[in-house]
Amino acid sequence: MEEVSWRRNGSQILSNINWSVQPGEHWAIIGLNGSGKTSLLNLITGYIFPSRGKLTVLGKEFGSCDLRELRKSIGWVSSSLQEDLLVEETVEDIILSGKFATIGLYNPIGKKDLKRASVLMEQFGCLELGKRPYHTLSQGEKQRVILARALMNFPKVLILDEPCTGLDIFAREQFLFSIAGIAGAPDPPTMLFVSHHVEEIVPVFNKTLLLRKGSIHSSGMTRQVLSSSNLTDFFGAPVEVNWRNSRPHVHVHIA
Repeated sequence: MEEVSWRRNGSQILSNINWSVQPGEHWAIIGLNGSGKTSLLNLITGYIFPSRGKLTVLGKEFGSCDLRELRKSIGWVSSSLQEDLLVEETVEDIILSGKFATIGLYNPIGKKDLKRASVLMEQFGCLELGKRPYHTLSQGEKQRVILARALMNFPKVLILDEPCTGLDIFAREQFLFSIAGIAGAPDPPTMLFVSHHVEEIVPVFNKTLLLRKGSIHSSGMTRQVLSSSNLTDFFGAPVEVNWRNSRPHVHVHIA
């Protein structure tokens, strides 16, 4: 992104975003509600266009590429995606639909597709759920299915949009463990992990961007960005960051 801004209904949502993500980097994007995180993701996936500036994703400059094809190289995991999925569909069909980046399975599938779906279901502990309707699953199971769906087409970018929302602490840790496993696999996708909970940032996210009121507050190496002094300035309130097992934990000082 080069000087990217986005306006909606006369309001400035994102302002002068300059940000570069290199292959092999995994980024955490942290911001409070209303900071512009969702708008940033919608720009990356081409669901909205910059009002100003230049945006290039996977070497494709927006305005001169087929976004439908580009989206097939981007996996998306989000709690809000669950609302769009056809709840009567089986787990297997939902995972298979990830190949085409569609809501619903409308395209023909082959033996390789079925094999790929089976491997992903086994990888994320969903194999025995394959024929079950999606709506019968627990919240943790649903998120693992959506993660498998996002990986179906071997994406080059994997967007994780507040994926732990609604998960209990055990399901959350299991999900984050799965994310770490993806990063450790051969040729992993570049991952963007969006949250407003700093403690969800696992060690694989070596870079962090702090987004505040539509602008980048700071970005860089995670340990440097998530310091007590920088987060105190970012939140506008005194906070203390403690690192345990290479993960940050924030204590907020309330007067």
